[in-house]
Amino acid sequence: MDTMSDVSPPVATGIVNRMKTMAQRVNEQICLLDARGRLRTVTEQPESGLATAEYAVVMIAATGFAGLLVVILKSGTVEGLLNGLVERALSVGG
Repeated sequence: MDTMSDVSPPVATGIVNRMKTMAQRVNEQICLLDARGRLRTVTEQPESGLATAEYAVVMIAATGFAGLLVVILKSGTVEGLLNGLVERALSVGG
């Protein structure tokens, strides 16, 4: 029995199927070893922060919003409204 041709077909098929199953399991374990840290993060712990790219996008959006807010607050209309609000608040108190 030196070759697969010497083995009866049902036995050979069973051996081949078991070898394929074992190879698949080994491949899965190797993949788990390669990505163990990432898989652990995804499956066991929820994300508790932003990734670098997400952080950059959020910071750019926040900076843009802050700039827009500064422009709005420096406009004459808003400045007049805020001054009137402060004057009324001070006049009520004393």
